[in-house]
Amino acid sequence: MVVSADRLASEAGLDILKKGGSAVDAAVAVGFVLAVVFPEAGNIGGGGFMLIRKKGGEAVVIDFRERAPGASRRTMYVDSAGNVTDKTLIGHLAAGVPGTVAGLLKALHDYGTMSARDVLRPAVELSKNGFVVDRRLERSLESCKSDMSGFPSTMSIFTRNGTLLKEGDTLRQPDLAATLSRIQEKGVEGFYKGETARLIAEEMHRGGGIMTLKDLEDYQAIVREPVRGSYRGYEIVSAPLPSSGGLCVLEILNIMEGYDLASMGWHSSGSVHLMAESMRRVYADRAEFMGDPRYVEVPVSALISKHYAGERRREIDPARAADSTSVRHGSPQGNEGRHTTHYCTVDASGTIVSTTYTLNDLFGCKVVVGGSGFLLNDEMDDFSAKPGVPNAYGLIGGDANAIAPGKRPLSSMTPTIVLKDSRPFLALGARGGSKIITAVVQAISNVIDFGMGPQEAVDAPRFHHQWMPDTLVYEKFCFPRDVIQNLEQKGHRLNESDGPLGELEAIAFDSSQGWIYGAPDSREGGVALGY
Repeated sequence: MVVSADRLASEAGLDILKKGGSAVDAAVAVGFVLAVVFPEAGNIGGGGFMLIRKKGGEAVVIDFRERAPGASRRTMYVDSAGNVTDKTLIGHLAAGVPGTVAGLLKALHDYGTMSARDVLRPAVELSKNGFVVDRRLERSLESCKSDMSGFPSTMSIFTRNGTLLKEGDTLRQPDLAATLSRIQEKGVEGFYKGETARLIAEEMHRGGGIMTLKDLEDYQAIVREPVRGSYRGYEIVSAPLPSSGGLCVLEILNIMEGYDLASMGWHSSGSVHLMAESMRRVYADRAEFMGDPRYVEVPVSALISKHYAGERRREIDPARAADSTSVRHGSPQGNEGRHTTHYCTVDASGTIVSTTYTLNDLFGCKVVVGGSGFLLNDEMDDFSAKPGVPNAYGLIGGDANAIAPGKRPLSSMTPTIVLKDSRPFLALGARGGSKIITAVVQAISNVIDFGMGPQEAVDAPRFHHQWMPDTLVYEKFCFPRDVIQNLEQKGHRLNESDGPLGELEAIAFDSSQGWIYGAPDSREGGVALGY
């Protein structure tokens, strides 16, 4: 089974599986194809996390998060008046050192079975021969037209005679095909050294960026241990720092575990209130404690402990919403995007791969590296450019996530696998920036607490609270009128979202019957394919 945001990517992964490839081989193929057909989020100029679990239980996370260039400095985005500029989001200075190519190829080398030449072939062919632009890509391009218009290398790819590509047009990307071919031939060195690295360095020089050839040459993907926890007897395996996703999901679920949500009813004012209050406190902890573990000491074991969840739970008033200005981080004691995309693969041997990677905003920093055909990320916005000042997603950070040379910014990416009695039960993850975490939490709760099937759990309307801003955001048709009124009476500030709160892709497993269920998210036209 392959579940991704795009049919062409799912087809490429399925073809790899049919040829005898593993779930890792398929995941790598899907990742490279998404870089071609889903350019607003799929990428080779960004980074992410891949969670791999083998049938025997061994699980690892490949961390290929971007890094801050060596010339980065803590206050590089703060002007003389003390204000954070938009250079964290648009233009060359916003880009972190890309990790996707290193991460996907490390996964292939260490855990795959096929060659880079074979798994990249679908992406190379699609970039050479082209694909038909769909309505989603047309809308994405239109929404970013003004920000992209200042970069000729970007506009040359996504326009024809000065007009943005429309649904039905064919997008061919010969420069990207050449870049992918160099990766086919030379592996990691085909991106981080040689011609592609030279093109990146030249683009940085033209646009006033600071990424250097040495930054690229020094980049390495890291194999990490996943974080683990439990929820009502189910084991949760997820991404570790520098992704905050796994820690936040476990902490939210731990707090929720103390309530009988099922008896309250799905999307009752009582269950929504307690879930939102749990989210509120965990995002406050995220802002205070979490960052790149190479640079800051994070009390991981304490944050995800049942004991600490009990302390945070005692702060929650079941009848009244807290004011976020009065909610602070806890005191754990221990020894210790909006525009992302997620996909899942599983093979005949039982290996499961759950991958989330990103450019951060739609089309990243809006800069295509001249002559290379790929977009760069704007992940520097995921650092705390100035402690206490929110980033593009409204997330507030502190010193733990301050900018430093070589540091990896905090992420919300949450590739996750859920087990029941040591057997696979659910593999999932999402796109959506800060809303990824709460989307994953609600999908898990929908299945475990409220007995939903996998597709129903993915499609169900969602809500989100991230501490600051102090707003309970919800999708259209999420709550009936009386629930909205009850939540307002409890003190919640509600706001209906003008778009989806995360787009989630999942695979569910019925071990007793031997069935695998793909559950793509209708919010983004995801596609599940299996055989």
